[in-house]
This record gives sequence, C-alpha cells and structure tokens, in this order.
Amino acid sequence: MSFYLERLLPSVLVQRYIFLRSMPPKSDSTEAIVLDHVNEQNRPLNSQNVADSLQKYNLKKASIQKALDTLADTGKISFKEYGKQKIYLARQDQFNIPNNEELASMKDENAKLQEHLDQQKKAITEFEGEIKSLQSNLTLGQIHDKQAKLRDEVKEMEDKLVKVRGGVTLVRPEEKKAVEAMYSEKISQWRKRKRMFKDLWDAITENSPKDLKEFKEELGIEYDEDVGVNLQSFPELLQHGKKRARGQ
Repeated sequence: MSFYLERLLPSVLVQRYIFLRSMPPKSDSTEAIVLDHVNEQNRPLNSQNVADSLQKYNLKKASIQKALDTLADTGKISFKEYGKQKIYLARQDQFNIPNNEELASMKDENAKLQEHLDQQKKAITEFEGEIKSLQSNLTLGQIHDKQAKLRDEVKEMEDKLVKVRGGVTLVRPEEKKAVEAMYSEKISQWRKRKRMFKDLWDAITENSPKDLKEFKEELGIEYDEDVGVNLQSFPELLQHGKKRARGQ
C-alpha cells in the first residue's frame, strides 16, 4: 500500500483539479453519489471514510459499502484488499496526468500565487492596524465637547484663584471650626483606642512564653508604625494649621 501511495500522491491534487472541471452533473442515486465522492477525493478511502464524508446525504454505511463494492465490481473504481480492509480509489485512467513540464509550470504559478497571497495578507494587516488606530482617536464632535468642558474647568479654577488672591475666605469660619472639632475628636478616639489596646496586649502577653513579634504576626496584628502611620504627626498638623491662621 505504501508503494501505491508514493506513486499516487504527487499527482493527486492536479488530477482532482482536472477531474472537477470535467466531471458530469451529479446524480441522486447512492452509487452516483459515492462515485462522485470517490472521484472528487481521488485518494485512498475505506467505507468508513466515505460514510463519514457523506453524512449530509443520510446514507447508511451498509448502503455505502454495497455501492462501493458494486462500483468496484463493475470497474468504475479501483480497490485493493489489505487483510480484511478494503481500500477504494478513483480510476486513474480517466485523468489527463500532466507531464513534467506542465507540473513545473503549475508549481511556478502556485509559488507566484502564494507570494501574491502573502502580500495581500500583509496589506490587510497594515490596513487593520491603521483602522484600529483611527478608531481609538476622538471624533471631531468629541474633541469639541472635551474642549468646551476643559475651558469651563479652566474658567472655574481661574475664578477661584482670583478670589484666593483677593483674600476672599472660601471656607466659612463656622465650617472650619466644625471640621477642626471633628478632626480633634477622631484623634482623641484614636489615642484612646491605642492606649486600650496596649493595656490589653500587655495583660495578655505578660507571662506568655511566645516571642511577641511572632505572636503578633500569627494573630495578624499591625501597629501604626507597621503601615507607616504616626499618631503624633496628626495633632501637630492641626496645631500647624492654627498657627498659620493666626499668622495670616
């Protein structure tokens, strides 16, 4: 079988092309459908290959096997037996097999077509990239909308800057006082809770044989310092703000 395939395969594609151009109209009978398929494929096939390919015709494998055997018996197709396996093939004498010069010409034409195809694929890729780039840009209408929005924001900030430079108070004294009072309350609560935790932690770990650092990591406890926070800096920030206000 391998010897047979080696002789057949070099001309299979060419033969199939020639046959498809010259084959008669298809018939609806099972034998005609199977014969058309075997000739179109022009390669070694078993009954299962044919049945799988012709599922769209709703043909049973038994009828396909019968058609293959009938076609082989009447000489319309060729077949070889390999043990219990039968391999079917289109008759090669129905094809006009090109000579070496014709095959060489076909190969050259195929190479040119492949080169042209590669160029077209490259051009398509470039066009797709350009389209994607253009789609990511703002439309003219979007640019005008964004420009108007930015101009409004600039005007609002310029108006605020004029007020600040003119000594206009943007925050009313009662609002500032309320914020400072809330800020001081939060700092006080923070300090109180920090002290409560320290007292509780000291009581729990006073006689503990464990390493305190490892015990803290085991419980998932983090000190202010572990996350880069210093309680003392927050009251100083409030005092700094008050001194600055008095200096003004």
